[in-house]
Amino acid sequence: MKILVVGGGGREHAIIMKLAESDKHPELFCAPGNGGISRYAKCFDVKATDISGMVSLAKELNPDWVFVAPDDPLVMGMVDEMQKAGFKTFGAKANAAIIEGSKIFSKNLMKKYQIPTGDYEVFTDSASAIAYIKEKNTYPTVIKADGLALGKGVILAQNEEEAVEAVRSMIDDKKFGESSARIVIEEFLTGPEVSVLSFTDGKTVIPMISSMDHKRALDQDQGLNTGGMGTIAPNPYYTEEIAAECMEKIFKPTIKAMQEEGRAFTGCLYFGLMLTPDGAKVIEYNCRFGDPETQVVLPLLDTDLIDIMQAIYDGTLDKLPIQWKSESAACVIMASGGYPVKYESGKIISGLDQNGQLKDVFVYHAGTKSENEQFLTAGGRVLGVTATADTLQHALAQAYAGVEKISFEKAHYRHDIGTRALQAKQE
Repeated sequence: MKILVVGGGGREHAIIMKLAESDKHPELFCAPGNGGISRYAKCFDVKATDISGMVSLAKELNPDWVFVAPDDPLVMGMVDEMQKAGFKTFGAKANAAIIEGSKIFSKNLMKKYQIPTGDYEVFTDSASAIAYIKEKNTYPTVIKADGLALGKGVILAQNEEEAVEAVRSMIDDKKFGESSARIVIEEFLTGPEVSVLSFTDGKTVIPMISSMDHKRALDQDQGLNTGGMGTIAPNPYYTEEIAAECMEKIFKPTIKAMQEEGRAFTGCLYFGLMLTPDGAKVIEYNCRFGDPETQVVLPLLDTDLIDIMQAIYDGTLDKLPIQWKSESAACVIMASGGYPVKYESGKIISGLDQNGQLKDVFVYHAGTKSENEQFLTAGGRVLGVTATADTLQHALAQAYAGVEKISFEKAHYRHDIGTRALQAKQE
């Protein structure tokens, strides 16, 4: 069996490692891949957004499966094109991936089908948006670009000045290009945040183990929003009772809503939730595995991922029991100095030799390249140091012990990943 994975970050490394565990022993390919992935899969220098180039590569390799992992190619319709070319795929088609590709689409879907979410309004000109902000006069307020913006298209404005600046930069200055030509201004929700990835074949939805992301760049949730500086799983705030409520009020209704809209969603649907005093509400949907949530969720998966892919493709997910390990996982992201703004690449990474790592610790490569038997930094988020253990405390201790063995110039990471989760366990 041959599998081509599209993408080149930490999420794709985690997907490849889980596929490599399969007793089907697949031959793995990745495009574009990265330094760490190249040790486990043959990598090809094709951009994840190059749809025609990726289809040509698939025709050359003739894989049994194409696994499209990142948001951009999903929203752009790579799955549709791969299927037209005759390849079995994992991932959502473009008409379903719009659930992430357009915040306006997803908010309107939730309103129409009464799926709990924050109040919102949509704007296409800055004057109307600013007038609305001044009239509401409630802070913080959330301002989102409609389209994809590398996970950075959300501004949490603390006052009028920040809100006005966010609106002008998005609509007038096109900070995120056409992605911010339309914006959503929405109610700021409070409570613990939870990420729940799910497998779905368009009819059945099976949630994976919950996780907690840490978006801010610095300790104590200070600094700018990033693509994620670390994760833990499971999320202690997400109790069995809340999970049951989310299944009935959010997960099943979302899958049904997409069916009714003629946009059946297959693949991995990510629910970003806020556990508010009024119950769980949806902050956002993603049309794919989250990053770095995948790096803590997939290591806890016991069922063969290829069997799950097949069940989704066949529409028989309801017949497949999916098993999970009763452990905890923690991932600490090591980033380039200056991320998420300006940073340098090409720094030599030391401590990644075979003997430098600890038992039950795995280092997922996010932004690395391999040159002359060395790994070099090649992105903002460089590595995801992940540990699994019998308790969250133990997993965190192991992950940080792994971090201490690795170094590169100006490396930076948060020192408080999982702190809130440990507090929640004590409460």
